[in-house]
Amino acid sequence: MTQDKARSVAFVGTGIMGAPIAGHLLDAGYRLTVHNRTREKADELVARGARWADSPAEAARDADVVFTMLGYPQDVEDVYLATDGLLRAAKPGAWLIDLTTSSPQLARDIHDAAEAWDKHAFDCPVTGGDQGAIAGTLTLIAGISERDAQPVVPPLQAFSSHIYWFDQPGAGQVAKLCNQISVAACLAGAAELLALAEEAGLSPEVVSRMVGAGMGGSAQLERVAPRALEGDYEPGFMAEHLRKDLGLALEVADDLQLSLPATQTSLNLVDMLCQIGGARKGTQALSLLYANEADAVAAGLDWSLMPADDGQGPDSPARQRYFVDPRQI
Repeated sequence: MTQDKARSVAFVGTGIMGAPIAGHLLDAGYRLTVHNRTREKADELVARGARWADSPAEAARDADVVFTMLGYPQDVEDVYLATDGLLRAAKPGAWLIDLTTSSPQLARDIHDAAEAWDKHAFDCPVTGGDQGAIAGTLTLIAGISERDAQPVVPPLQAFSSHIYWFDQPGAGQVAKLCNQISVAACLAGAAELLALAEEAGLSPEVVSRMVGAGMGGSAQLERVAPRALEGDYEPGFMAEHLRKDLGLALEVADDLQLSLPATQTSLNLVDMLCQIGGARKGTQALSLLYANEADAVAAGLDWSLMPADDGQGPDSPARQRYFVDPRQI
């Protein structure tokens, strides 16, 4: 075993993406400690040799490298910055790498706080979905220079096929949000072309293959839309997480005084799906917005959950989310 493989690694957040990523670290020979809010989601990793920790702090205490894959920026803030959080619990010199798609400013704050505590932290969101996590072929988007990250490149390579370096704290998050803007646009395009094909009496499968063979192709059309065609709405990437990502992208754009109307439209559509019962379905469930009501109900959606427009704008503090009346789409 190489000196690097003898290092201790902790992984916090073993959900849809985190569990297979952690599994690749085990396969690569790292001594792994895991924690997840729901212990059952880490049972398979423990059965394969990982050590269970009862808290993020316990997981990190003796680790040379700590990975986190969480849900929302608030989760990241709590896990890192709380009194019993990772920044205090990790040992001096430890590396803290957040794989969550989160707030760029929060990533900068965590980096700065870590340096003050003689530790190293950087944002490294991923793209490639559950399939990429399972295959170990994720693309990593790192808010650090390749030179500065050299001590942790080997464990990063254990679950990735490409790493893009963006040289400064928070920049990985901004780059990932750019990715999510494209993901959402391609997802909406795939949903609408399938709806139009079906309504016009064409085969959605044949039309999607035709489009995918030309300039209209996308990873969403190739890898995500087929799940919708099969009636499979299980999450590889949950709709509520795409809603979160698009909201973050619009926050960054607003700070830069940049208008992104297409992204706002994408967010409105994803938000609508989430409000009618699709929040924890895969993003391919966006196609159900165009389905007949019986098919949508059979898939678990309920249009009656859609609130009437209460006159409050999308930026209303009372709502803390984006909303559009479905009659306006």
